[in-house]
Amino acid sequence: MPGPQLLSRGYRYLQSTLGDLYREIAKFGIVGLSALVVDIGLFNILRFAGGEGPLYDKPLTAKIISVSVATTVAYAGNRFWTFRHRGRTNMGKEYLLFFALNGVAMLIAVGCLWLSHYVLGLTSPLADNISANVVGLGLGTLFRFWSYRKWVFPDIPKDNPADEELYERDASTPI
Repeated sequence: MPGPQLLSRGYRYLQSTLGDLYREIAKFGIVGLSALVVDIGLFNILRFAGGEGPLYDKPLTAKIISVSVATTVAYAGNRFWTFRHRGRTNMGKEYLLFFALNGVAMLIAVGCLWLSHYVLGLTSPLADNISANVVGLGLGTLFRFWSYRKWVFPDIPKDNPADEELYERDASTPI
């Protein structure tokens, strides 16, 4: 049977690991909700403002534009708040990788909208919003959280002296 010290160390490790993950998930959720408001609001303005918006007949174009604007909001929130404590790499590379991974997540949402709108023939505003902004966005969000932690804002191991400078930087420190 493990000794009390081993159990105590294990408990502290789990608490710090899960506590960090919980904080990241909470911040990611707040940033994501802000981006969601931008995404859904702009999508609906482009599609349905005044009855028939400027992109009423182009739901995929409206979704691509709304996601692109929301992605900019999400990048700023995640870089400077959610993942501030993680290591920093070149901001240009980080920015491009963030947008590339959001492109994959956008394809998930657009794919759900395409399937619903064009294959299943569900063309009402409610159907478009459920397929793009509930199903597609939900699947895309799971992909985003996982991919940001893995590739965009990776955890820098503390045991590598060469990475010590990256580990000590925060999001506001210039690269």
